[in-house]
Amino acid sequence: MPRTPARRATLAATGLCGLLASSCAAAPAPSDSPSALRARLPQSIRTTGELRIGSYLNYVPVEFKDAGGSPVGLDPDLAAALGSYLGLRVKILDMPFNDLIPAVQSGKLDLAMSAAIDTRDRQQGKDATGHVTNPGVDFVDYFLTGTSILVKTGNPLGLTTLDSLCGHTIAVQANSVQIKVAKAQSAACTRTGRPLRIDSTDTDDQAVAEVSSGTAVADLNDYPAASYNTTAPNHKGMFQLVGKYQESSLYGIVVGRDRQDLSDVLSRAVDQLISNGTYQKILDKWNVGNGAVVSATVNAGL
Repeated sequence: MPRTPARRATLAATGLCGLLASSCAAAPAPSDSPSALRARLPQSIRTTGELRIGSYLNYVPVEFKDAGGSPVGLDPDLAAALGSYLGLRVKILDMPFNDLIPAVQSGKLDLAMSAAIDTRDRQQGKDATGHVTNPGVDFVDYFLTGTSILVKTGNPLGLTTLDSLCGHTIAVQANSVQIKVAKAQSAACTRTGRPLRIDSTDTDDQAVAEVSSGTAVADLNDYPAASYNTTAPNHKGMFQLVGKYQESSLYGIVVGRDRQDLSDVLSRAVDQLISNGTYQKILDKWNVGNGAVVSATVNAGL
């Protein structure tokens, strides 16, 4: 069984995060001042004065590169804010997503921030078959996400739920959480006699293009990316989100399981950014304010 830190909360409790976090968080405690939290960091981080953070910079608007090649997005902004609060330099290292957890476990990275969904399997180091293959990691949860349904503006077919997609064709990026959602819905649609066709694409841009052309009626994507597609300069006015989140989950900062002191400091620092309004400003900047949580949790993923 995974360790259950004192600051762990249930995902159901985190569902309150539709509220503005800045209006819900408790006032900062003296023990959570920048100097107090910095003093509780692992000695190695205090010595270097730096946080080495891994991220796969290929997921707009959560983490990507600007025209000059610098990291930008929700995660880089939040990482910078955490570094500023704790008095640390932040160094973001771009690497493939599948390399991030092993790099944290080996100590090559202090942590990873890359739209990483907190799951029990990842906490326990299990692979897709349920076998334990690695020591697992801890997650400091900071954002509520879920699968969103993206359709053409005006929603001409009146789509509102996964069931309403039955009898149509949808586009979904391969190797994503959403492909699992789509396959489960396809099975449900088949039972109703209205099969769901799934076009699996290499990128979400290709999936969105299918919705634009009418080849597909909807694109299933993670909330931040789906929301961004409604406001991106090359898509503005073309798409909208419909219905509610499907399969809600949490993004978490990935931390080694042997560094509970670091997890605790980070969760408390996130709470201070929530309390002082910095957190909500960052989310609003990237048009993902609906994913705000009221407080950080540790290993609250399912």
